[in-house]
Amino acid sequence: MADRRRAERCGRWAETVAAVSLQTKGYTILDRRVRTKAGEVDLIARRSNVTAFVEVKLRASIDAALHAVNAASKRRIERAAELWMARRPDLAEGGWRYDIIVVRPWRLPVHVRQAWRPDFAPPYRYP
Repeated sequence: MADRRRAERCGRWAETVAAVSLQTKGYTILDRRVRTKAGEVDLIARRSNVTAFVEVKLRASIDAALHAVNAASKRRIERAAELWMARRPDLAEGGWRYDIIVVRPWRLPVHVRQAWRPDFAPPYRYP
């Protein structure tokens, strides 16, 4: 139980670091820790006309973080993003993408823009 609470605290800290990092780049944080029937999205941010669904990973290396986002977690994030966007028709005109932010101890966060594309991507999703 104590390990789970520690992991939860570390995860929240990493998400805060990632959110601040995005804000310094001009993004607006639209939502955090979004939970849907399909799954969870750590951060939803917007800059210009693009909405980014961001998965935050706290790992010792970039490779470890990128490998931690497997096919199943990508599908979960995609389904959650679809549900979230369905509730936000005001954002439908802009594009949207899936990003990963890697938070490493004592290093600046690494933002991987458009880290993946879903198997089926309607043409209006990516500007």
